[in-house]
Amino acid sequence: MDELKPLILALDTSTSCCTLALTSGTIARGGVLASLSLNGNMAHSRRLLTAIDWLFAESAVDWSMIDGLAVGLGPGSFTGLRIGLATAKGLAVAAGKPLVGLPTLDALAGSCRTSRLICAALDARKREVYTAFYRCDATGVAKRISEIEAIDPRRLSELITEPVLIVGDGALVYGEQWQQDLGDRVEFAPMHLHYPSADIIGLLGGRLLKDRQTLDLAQAVPLYVRASDAELSLVARRTPVHGGEN
Repeated sequence: MDELKPLILALDTSTSCCTLALTSGTIARGGVLASLSLNGNMAHSRRLLTAIDWLFAESAVDWSMIDGLAVGLGPGSFTGLRIGLATAKGLAVAAGKPLVGLPTLDALAGSCRTSRLICAALDARKREVYTAFYRCDATGVAKRISEIEAIDPRRLSELITEPVLIVGDGALVYGEQWQQDLGDRVEFAPMHLHYPSADIIGLLGGRLLKDRQTLDLAQAVPLYVRASDAELSLVARRTPVHGGEN
């Protein structure tokens, strides 16, 4: 087994793809021991723990060998994010291991190596995408250069004024529109990169763990970016309606 440290169990459930990995080291110097991606209609909660057990068994790894856990914090599916973070927290507590977290869009961009501007874009439904911009540094690692936000796909087109590489499942939904809007300025990442990779989450998480940028298990929450329908409905119910005077 590679002696690079830290050895991390990484997971992401922010999209329809449930992805897990065992990684060693960091994005600058590290490797992937094993990884697993499951995409389908089965709820993440029904397969996540079973998949982790399988990954450990097939890799001959046990909890005593793990240095920490890394989880994708979002944005993405609200239910998926809650499942992923709750599972990661529970495992971290049970195993007595530290937990690090990073935005899902960082993981998407982290799989790309290009001289172009990188735009990570996940389908946010409601005619919006979760998005952020990145550039690769001198070592080829993508660094975020904008805030993460949820915006209209056409508004995203307006923000892009240079050659860009778009990665994320937003490209599967709005790719034709962006092609029309941006013409030869746009390039799309290969299909297999459009979903977050636990490999990248683990290797990026390795750097966070080395720098002791761990999550407070009592305070950590998913990165939702916008309010859920349930939260908006609750606010609406609590907001008094004032009628006009008779």
